[in-house]
Amino acid sequence: MLYSHARHAQRRRPARTGHHDDPGGAARERSRAPVSSTTGSVVAAVSGRRTAAVPVRRTAAVPVRRTAAVSGRRAVPLPRGGQSDGGSSPAVPRIRVVIVGATGYVGAELVRLLSRHPNVQIEGLVGRGRAREPIGGTHIHLDRTGLHVDATVPDADAVFLALPHGAAAEIVPDLAASGAAIIDLGPDFRLRDPADYPRWYGFTHPRPDLLVGAVYGLPELHADALRALRDTELAIVGAPGCYPTATLLALAPLARAGLIADLVVDAKSGVSGAGREPKQDLMFGEVNESVKAYGVGGHRHVAEMEQELAALGGSRAAEGGGAGGEGWGTAGEGANPGARGIDFLPHLVPMTRGILSACHVRPSRPVTQAELDALYADAYAGTPFVHVVPQPPATKHVLGSNTCRVHIRLDERTGRVLAIGVIDNLVKGAAGQAIQAFNLVHGLPETAGLEQHALVP
Repeated sequence: MLYSHARHAQRRRPARTGHHDDPGGAARERSRAPVSSTTGSVVAAVSGRRTAAVPVRRTAAVPVRRTAAVSGRRAVPLPRGGQSDGGSSPAVPRIRVVIVGATGYVGAELVRLLSRHPNVQIEGLVGRGRAREPIGGTHIHLDRTGLHVDATVPDADAVFLALPHGAAAEIVPDLAASGAAIIDLGPDFRLRDPADYPRWYGFTHPRPDLLVGAVYGLPELHADALRALRDTELAIVGAPGCYPTATLLALAPLARAGLIADLVVDAKSGVSGAGREPKQDLMFGEVNESVKAYGVGGHRHVAEMEQELAALGGSRAAEGGGAGGEGWGTAGEGANPGARGIDFLPHLVPMTRGILSACHVRPSRPVTQAELDALYADAYAGTPFVHVVPQPPATKHVLGSNTCRVHIRLDERTGRVLAIGVIDNLVKGAAGQAIQAFNLVHGLPETAGLEQHALVP
């Protein structure tokens, strides 16, 4: 059963400042396109015809380019329109993908990871105003891929979108209608309630009807719903934000057990979450040897944290499933009162990558450390990328990997519970997680293309 819910109709304060809302990032939460976005209108790749241009803020037209799956070779049909390279074994499918917004940090990570994916053929990279520019001119570390960035969207079996909020919602309907699976790394398909978009992002969602079938792309919570998209006419994944990923994975077992009576989340992030565009407050002299709180009083990522924690605590979370899609939930409706108004305070710290989310929980009943250990061991026993560790983890422990390390500890003096989650914000918090969801949608091993270890030191 596909995950679906529409909650949190209560009035919220509008979002203020923060920088982890668009895949390219923004030093302040405001409406503008980062380097990783296109600039004009995007024309969807719809099989067999060209569609009319769909307006996108301040963007130039991105026309459709027709390409063959594998030049000169016979294509073998695969689930969701994928094709096997006629020159290789049918057991090794090559699914054609396009990355829209390839010039930002998240786009670069998508190229880095997908170019080594055993089942993927990168069919095209798209960036604003580009005309067959070598990707090495923008991301020097990718020059050996031989890929180019264009202002056209070719036909593909899956499209990864790394665009600012509001842009993807305009173009996804036509892209999805072509049969392509959509993996949106922005916020446009994360929230189930259309009323949340004007509250948190300042725009009215143009296609609220598509929110019902879109799946929140956190595989550890919604694996079954992602797999079910393989057989649906429209496949839309709203990839989670970076802060919610670390926070939700740290808290999910507590939420399913209905143990969150009160919640304060204190999080730290590196500067890559703010994207590549030059900004005065992100210059070395401003960030070095300094820690800064931002998003005070209403960071936009709170919306998806509250949405998902409410679902986890309600009615066995049957709609979304658990680590394997079902069976985790034990709490009923009305559980986890602390998840209904999260106190969330993010900080910018002088490092390039990484997020550490420290979640301070007052439990709804007395618990023991042994109970917490068993709860987390059971929750994540079957997940390849969440590791429950006995000591507080560091962001360095997951650098460059798709891993989330989680630590759970009871403070016997205060009775409060500390849950810590650490991730690489550009991998598990963005590109890697999007690929993990893509794998499930296409019936591939969940770990395909994502088995690299962390980079240490």
